[in-house]
Amino acid sequence: MSRSAIYTGLVAHNRPGKHRLRYRVFMLALDLDDIPAIGRRLKLFAHNRFSLLSFFNRDHALRIDAPVKPQIEAKLRDAGIDCDGGSIVLLTMPRLFNYVFNPLSVYFCTRRDGTLTALVHQVANTFGESHFYVLPPRASENGEIAQACDKDFFVSPFLEMNLRYTFRVTPPGERAGVAMVVWRGDDVALTASFAGERRALTDANILRVWAGNPLMTFMVIAGIHWEALKMLLKGVPFLGRRGAHAAGATNTAA
Repeated sequence: MSRSAIYTGLVAHNRPGKHRLRYRVFMLALDLDDIPAIGRRLKLFAHNRFSLLSFFNRDHALRIDAPVKPQIEAKLRDAGIDCDGGSIVLLTMPRLFNYVFNPLSVYFCTRRDGTLTALVHQVANTFGESHFYVLPPRASENGEIAQACDKDFFVSPFLEMNLRYTFRVTPPGERAGVAMVVWRGDDVALTASFAGERRALTDANILRVWAGNPLMTFMVIAGIHWEALKMLLKGVPFLGRRGAHAAGATNTAA
């Protein structure tokens, strides 16, 4: 089975007692080694050029016009993790009509023998900044990957900095999922999740998922600001940009 695929499903956010939302999205799981070949094979997906769906190197990792995989391998080395030249599969939203905003992209990094050795969570904010959390995996009882780290990057003006993240991740297979809980001490400040089902990465399926959500990437950024307005109207405290975010990689085991 190809590592590259489309995943269709739901994104859900919940702030206990304050605000919740659910909306349909689709994401791509892309083996970084295969992206140029996928761009040549498909008519509705392109690599570093315009198409209905496209993947631009400059949208990911260090956001430069260079291959993405070596940039993530460098992050792994900086965190003391040897990926052994294995595959890296990225779960992310593609450009749609030449626009994309990804609040969270996840790189699944494996050794040559197929062993999952790290997940790299790239978190982005609406100020054009991003940050990498490089975390070793720990399998839970139900086959998910369990991870945790302290928050050290500004994302939302409704959340303070001294918080902690826990992740439950289902690596791309027949299903893929990422569930995150933001903790304020022993209390839950926010939950966010994506859960999707696999479809083959073909032109026909690209057309199907696009027809079901034709303005998805534009709606993501519009939805962020619309939901922020609703939270303000509900009286959720607006903290602004308090505290500073740290640069570099975070390597914290659960």
